[in-house]
Amino acid sequence: MATIDLQAGAERTARARRARRGAARAFARNPLAVTGLLVLLALVLVAGVGPMFSPYGPYTISLQDKYQPVSTKHPLGTDFFGRDVLTRLMYGLRTSLAVAVLTEAIGLLAGVTLGLLSAYFGRALDLVLMRFTDAFLALPSLLFALAIMAVRGPGFGNLLLALALKEWTGYARLARAEGLKVRAVEYVEAARASGASHRRIILRHILPSTISTVIVYATLALPIPILAEATLSFLGLGLPIDTPSLGNMINVDHGYMREAWWAVTFPGLAVAVVVLAFNFIGDGLRDALDPRLQQ
Repeated sequence: MATIDLQAGAERTARARRARRGAARAFARNPLAVTGLLVLLALVLVAGVGPMFSPYGPYTISLQDKYQPVSTKHPLGTDFFGRDVLTRLMYGLRTSLAVAVLTEAIGLLAGVTLGLLSAYFGRALDLVLMRFTDAFLALPSLLFALAIMAVRGPGFGNLLLALALKEWTGYARLARAEGLKVRAVEYVEAARASGASHRRIILRHILPSTISTVIVYATLALPIPILAEATLSFLGLGLPIDTPSLGNMINVDHGYMREAWWAVTFPGLAVAVVVLAFNFIGDGLRDALDPRLQQ
């Protein structure tokens, strides 16, 4: 049985290597996916390195420069408090991307763990975990986040809690569905018969079969926390009002759209560009990792 397990593992490794090469080529042939990836990398670079070259600080107030239009001094103008919009935008991108990545990382870790445990052990554990998941799925995401933020107040940690408490449910359902497909296949049965531990079977045999689907789902889900953060901050229930984030930038200046369109337009465009970039990448990964589409 151990020999069968080793042979099956070697065959799966070779197939996975060929599949990765084919997926990379398919992704590279998708112009929208490549464009989305390049745009996202550029935004990450701007958010990570750009503030070091800015002569302004994200919290620097200069009331005499209130609502200065686009100029060489302020390439994207200034906001209600005379703060440089470009500098705030770079810091805001950093904040919004951090919220998205951390939220999805927490949701992925918790959801995939619960989903795989549910699929592997089944029966009573599956029933309890899935009914628990269904209870969370029944709650409207935005209203749930609003309720948590209204009780706990604005803050980075509270925002992550409000978003992650719902985000894990999709990963749990997805991981369970993928786990059910492979838990009874030959190589898993061979590993079980050879005396492999439950932990080893789940991590070495079942988890790898879910990775590609989870990656696609995560990429498509990453814009959700960005939009949620922008919505909550716009309503004053996200991050503290002085924290540079895309939602806060829109919140502060949305009432002065006619007088200073730039203070709202550029943060709004940044949200749209980030969301589109993630969607293009997610669509490209989905097509590249689906063998039915690789003709």
